[in-house]
Amino acid sequence: METTNDIKTSSHTIGLEEEIKNQIDNPRTLEKLYRKNKIAFEKSFNEVFPQLIDNSNAQVWNERLNYQHDESFFGQKNDVIFIILATLITGLVAKIPSFTSIKGEFFYPRNLGFLFFTMLMVYFSWKEKIGIKKLIVPFLSVLIAAFYINLLPNNYNDSIILACIHLPIFLWMIAGYLFVGGELNGSQKKIDYLRFNGDFVVMTAIIMLSGFLFSAITIGLFSLIGINIEEFYGEKIAVWGLSAVPILVTYLVKNNPQLVNKISPVIARIFTPIVFITLLIFLGTIIYTGKNLYDDRNFLMIFNALLIGVMAIILFSITEATKKKNERINLLFLVGLSMLTIIVNGIALSAIVFRINEFGITPNRLAVIGANLLIFVNLLFVAYKLFMILKGKSELHKVEIVIALFIPIYGIWAALVTFFLPLLFNFK
Repeated sequence: METTNDIKTSSHTIGLEEEIKNQIDNPRTLEKLYRKNKIAFEKSFNEVFPQLIDNSNAQVWNERLNYQHDESFFGQKNDVIFIILATLITGLVAKIPSFTSIKGEFFYPRNLGFLFFTMLMVYFSWKEKIGIKKLIVPFLSVLIAAFYINLLPNNYNDSIILACIHLPIFLWMIAGYLFVGGELNGSQKKIDYLRFNGDFVVMTAIIMLSGFLFSAITIGLFSLIGINIEEFYGEKIAVWGLSAVPILVTYLVKNNPQLVNKISPVIARIFTPIVFITLLIFLGTIIYTGKNLYDDRNFLMIFNALLIGVMAIILFSITEATKKKNERINLLFLVGLSMLTIIVNGIALSAIVFRINEFGITPNRLAVIGANLLIFVNLLFVAYKLFMILKGKSELHKVEIVIALFIPIYGIWAALVTFFLPLLFNFK
C-alpha cells in the first residue's frame, strides 16, 4: 500500500520526466534541474532517454550521467602493488634505528625528509614517464643530500639544526620538479603542484585522524581484556601505517581528485577573511600594548613562524581564487591580507636587522632574514598584481605566474641553508 510520501515522490518523478522531455533543447534549464536534485534528475532522465535517443543534447547528457570510469577507486593493479612496495621500503628504512646501532635522535631529524619524499619522487617519475636524462640530476642531488646530512657532526648546533629543517624544503622542490614532468618552464604545472599540496594537506589530515581513531579503538578494545598493546602497536604496526601515509595520500589525490578538490577552496574562502581580521587585531594589539619585538628573541622566532603560516594561507587562497571569475570580495580580502602581511613582514625584517646590528650575525639570523626577504619580495609582487586586477588592468593568471616564479627560488634558498650554512659557520 503506497504511503502519502510514496505518492508525492512518484508524482514528482513523473513531473520531472515530462519537464526533461520538454526542456531537452534548453541546456540552461536542464542544468538548473540537475543541480536542484541530482539523484532524482538522473533517475528521471534514464527513464525518458529511450524516447530521446536521437536527440544530440540527450546523448550528451546520457554520457555525462552514465559515464563509467575505466579505473576503480584504487586504480590499476600495478598502482596498488607500487603503494604496497613503497610502504614496505619506507617502513624498513624508518626501522633502521631498531636493528642497527644508529640512534633515533640522530637518524630521524636528518632523514625524515627522505622518508617522506623519496617514494613520492619515484611515483611522480613513474607516472609522468620522465626520461632517464631528466632523472639524473634530481636523483643524484637526493643521493648527495643523503650522504651529506648524515655525515654532518653528531651535534645539534644552530647551523646543523637549520640544515635539518631546510632539507625537506629542498626535497619538496625536487619532488615538484618531478611532479611537473621534469619541465623547467610552464607556470600552470607549478600552480598545479601548489594546489596538489593543498589537497594533500586536507587528505592527510583526514587519513591521520582516521588512523588515530582506529588506533585508539584497537588499543582500547585490547585493554578491556587486560592486554596492553601500546608498545607493540607503536613499534610493529603504527610505523608501517605512518610510512604508508605520504604515498597513499598522493595516490588518492592524483587518481581521485574529486575527493578533496571541493574542500580546499572552501577552506581557503573561510580562512582568508578570518586570518585578515586576526592579523588586523594582532597589529592593533602590538601598538596598544607597546610590545617591543626587538629585544624578545623567542617572540621574534614565533612571530616569523606565524608569518610563514600566513604566507602559505595567502598562496593557497590565491590559487583557488584564480579558478573563478568575478571574485571581487575575495580579492579585496586577499589584497588586504597581503598588505597586512607586508607590514608584519617589514616589522620582522627591521627586528632581525636590529638584532644583527646589536648582537652580530648568527646562523639563525642569517637563515631567517633570507627567508623573510624572499617572502617580502614575493608578497610585494602578489599584492601589486592583485591591486592591478581590482583596477581592471591585469588578469588573475598573472598572479599565478608570480607565485610559480618563486617556487624554485624558495627551494634554492633552502639548498643554500642546508649545504653551505653549516660549512660557513664551521658546524656551529
